[in-house]
Amino acid sequence: MPAAAVAPNRAVPFRHAGAGRPALHFADSKKIRELSQTHPLASPPIMLRRIAPLFLFALAALAPLPLHAQREKLPPEDLEWVEQNFPNAEISNTGIRYVVIEQGDGPTAKRGQMVSMLYIGRFINGDTFDQNLDPQKPFKFRLGRGQVIQGWDQIIPLMRPGDKWLVIIPPELAYGTRGQSPRIPPNTTLVFTMQLLAADKK
Repeated sequence: MPAAAVAPNRAVPFRHAGAGRPALHFADSKKIRELSQTHPLASPPIMLRRIAPLFLFALAALAPLPLHAQREKLPPEDLEWVEQNFPNAEISNTGIRYVVIEQGDGPTAKRGQMVSMLYIGRFINGDTFDQNLDPQKPFKFRLGRGQVIQGWDQIIPLMRPGDKWLVIIPPELAYGTRGQSPRIPPNTTLVFTMQLLAADKK
């Protein structure tokens, strides 16, 4: 939601399972033991078995992060409402659910670009708290610069010009525990119908 509409200088607007590794097997364990006692270069296989757990632990730490959000950000009652009304909603890696209404084309919006948006902001009860639907005077802001709520800065880089999405933003990515008096109560989930008109470098 644009800053001017609610408050000065602030706007609202995808697990992996570990796979066990087979144990190391040697053709002649007796010979291995003998070599380990007599040959100075024969001890690495034994050392390998000792450090293998540490090596696997390091690999797990470096594994790619899951694509889906690690923690559900919607309040339980709001999550229930979303799952009932939008069961096929996709979810971003930061926990924002969205439904594609119309598809645009071209490259996705980039941080630092000036984006032009049309939107309607609603609560989950359907009440509208803000909107800008005039294509001649869209809401413009610099993406990724903190000029809008986190939810907008996080979801718009997934959109292409012409995209029209329904976007459900959890409270902590909107106005959090403080809210935005008098329009936005604390801990409020926001639902936007939003369209990206353009993303320009200027």
